[in-house]
Amino acid sequence: MRIVTGFHAIEEELKTFIGSVSPAGYRILYSKPGPRVKKILQTAKDLSIPAAAVDIKELDKTASSLPETARDHRGVLLIMENADAIAPLNFADCLAVLSVQEKALVVILDSITDPHNVGAIIRSADQFGVDLVILPDHRAASDSEVIARTSAGAASWVPTVRVPNLVRVAEQLKKAGFWVYGADSDGTPASQIALPEKAALILGSEGSGISHLLKHTCDAIVSIPTQGKLDSLNVSVAAGILLYEVRR
Repeated sequence: MRIVTGFHAIEEELKTFIGSVSPAGYRILYSKPGPRVKKILQTAKDLSIPAAAVDIKELDKTASSLPETARDHRGVLLIMENADAIAPLNFADCLAVLSVQEKALVVILDSITDPHNVGAIIRSADQFGVDLVILPDHRAASDSEVIARTSAGAASWVPTVRVPNLVRVAEQLKKAGFWVYGADSDGTPASQIALPEKAALILGSEGSGISHLLKHTCDAIVSIPTQGKLDSLNVSVAAGILLYEVRR
């Protein structure tokens, strides 16, 4: 079972089913609906998703198992009973689609363990038309509720896969016609690089950066010129800047 909180996250999750078969095992719990909750209830009604009015204490209890950021339900919860039974996206299938496209943009996240950063990156990925976000099975944020909420619902739209080996994935992308770029402070300023139409951008953790083996697979290293006294930007901020540069 998965529980979604936050107006944006719930709205975007429901929108993914508009025009398709209504999801089984989904339901809405709410209390004292305001304008935003009423909007969610109308969408749920249109999708034939049941909704039940409950006491605020029941909402608090239902959300109590969530990470702290996701517990602020604002009076409405989306319960997805069968979410765990839905097969996750497969990298091989995604690569098969991307390999025949003339233009594609992939983001690879290496050892980024803060779900808030991952959610913010996914939000930028949605805004700048990223085709796929890739995370490792290990050493990566896994709190899907926090990621969904922080992404403001973008996690419902941006294809995301988890893989056992990022180095192997980078090599497969290169064989499929992608140029792979790593983000690091010692690279060439992004504004000076003419990025190709099929590119993969690797972002590493703020502490250790991109792992050595993964960095070795990169065709080039790109950087963001800064003038501050700190040694780096927040990784989600850096992602937004670099994705803008790609699209610019």
